[in-house]
Amino acid sequence: MRYTTQFLLSAMAPEQFPAPSVPEIAFLGRSNVGKSSLLNALAGEKAAKVSSTPGRTRAINFFALLDESERRRLVFADLPGYGYAKISKSISAEWPKFIEPYLAEREVLGLCVCLVDSNIPPQPRDKQLVEWLQHAEREYVVVATKADRLSGNERTRNMAALKKGLETDAIVPVSAKTGAGIKELWARIEAVRAES
Repeated sequence: MRYTTQFLLSAMAPEQFPAPSVPEIAFLGRSNVGKSSLLNALAGEKAAKVSSTPGRTRAINFFALLDESERRRLVFADLPGYGYAKISKSISAEWPKFIEPYLAEREVLGLCVCLVDSNIPPQPRDKQLVEWLQHAEREYVVVATKADRLSGNERTRNMAALKKGLETDAIVPVSAKTGAGIKELWARIEAVRAES
C-alpha cells in the first residue's frame, strides 16, 4: 500500500503524545545510525530531517502515514538517538522521563525497530536496548543499516557478529541508499497493522 506522510507533533512528555488511534512503529538506535534516512526511505519521501550532526532529535517526533483516502493507517515515532557524547547531560537526563514511559506503557506501540550499524561490531548500548525490549515484552525487529557499504562476504560476517552479539536471529540488513531490505521491513510493519 502507498502512503503519504504527515508530521504530527514533537513530544517531550507523555501528556504531549498524540491520542492513541492506530498502530505506532517506534524507531530507535544510536545517533548517526541512519534513522532519518531509513524513515525517509520507508516513507518514499523526505519526512524526517537528515542532519550531518548526530544527536539532533531531542524529542519523539510522530509522523502519520495516510492512505489514498487521507485516513491515518500508521504512525511512525522517531525517538532520540542515544550514545552521542556531545549532547549535554542535562538534555539526555530528561529522556527517561518520556522515552521509557513511551516504550513501556504506550498501548498502541506495535513494533520497535532497533537500528544498528552493519559496519561496526555490536555495541553495548544496542544490546541493552534489545534486552530491555525483551524484558518489557515488546515486539521488535533489529535492522542493520548502511548494508550497501559492505561486500557480500563482509555482510555475511558482520550479520553473524551482530546476531551473536545481540543474541537474536532476526536481523534485517537494509540500505536507505539502494532500497535493499526496505520491502522486507515493510512486510514486518504491515503485519503489525494487519494484526490491529
